[in-house]
Amino acid sequence: MSESTQGPVVLELEGGVATVRLNRPEAMNSLDNATKDALLATLRSVAQDPEARVVVLTGTGRAFCVGQDLKEHVAGLRDGSGELGVTVREHYNPIVTLLATMDKPVVAALNGVAAGAGASLAFAADFRLLADTASFNLAFTGIALSCDTGSSWTLPRLVGVAKAKELLLLGGTICADEADRLGLATRVVPAEELPAATAELAGRLAAGPTIAYGSVRRAVGFAASHDLAESLENEGELMARTGATQDHRDAVEAFLAKEKPTFHGR
Repeated sequence: MSESTQGPVVLELEGGVATVRLNRPEAMNSLDNATKDALLATLRSVAQDPEARVVVLTGTGRAFCVGQDLKEHVAGLRDGSGELGVTVREHYNPIVTLLATMDKPVVAALNGVAAGAGASLAFAADFRLLADTASFNLAFTGIALSCDTGSSWTLPRLVGVAKAKELLLLGGTICADEADRLGLATRVVPAEELPAATAELAGRLAAGPTIAYGSVRRAVGFAASHDLAESLENEGELMARTGATQDHRDAVEAFLAKEKPTFHGR
């Protein structure tokens, strides 16, 4: 996988940590078509790369991501090319599916506001680290739109159905402390400590049993929409998968030797 150092999405891979950074600070990392294309391609790449053992999604500048680029969208509405259903199917749906289901953990590091689809991207991650200056804004109904990018699925699982409806219907800003209280934040840290906190968590995950982490993601996602019997059967299949890994064999040997295991992600 090649790294990118410029463009609307920047990719850095170091020590097993693939940092995917939205890079339109002048537009608060809003998602125009070029950015959505680049984000989708980048996520497909890191999802398939065995050297990327954890993915960090973050933003450049003062925003994480404010969602759909409304300037581009308005131009499309005026010339008849701005049908939102197309970009939902072609961009948002596959992007959030990758974030929610790739076979490695995902950390969202919120350096600033996450609005609309930007908030939904963060909800799809396993962990959400928030700077104390960050916030969520579920702005969909404020511009007379339904929700997208998986928020109808992820948000109720984070805060419950009633609270999800309240947040999505009424909109408004959710500050970092309120996000923490609602369970939308894994951790809130002072803004200047966000890079270090993200590096610590991502490094811990990158050094862990990658296939086991991916299997836990699959198990929890599967169980959310299947009954107990089906979920137990799925757990058995995933246990067989992880039980056959080198990481598992090495970890058992290390346990018996009273040593700390070293995981290689295979």
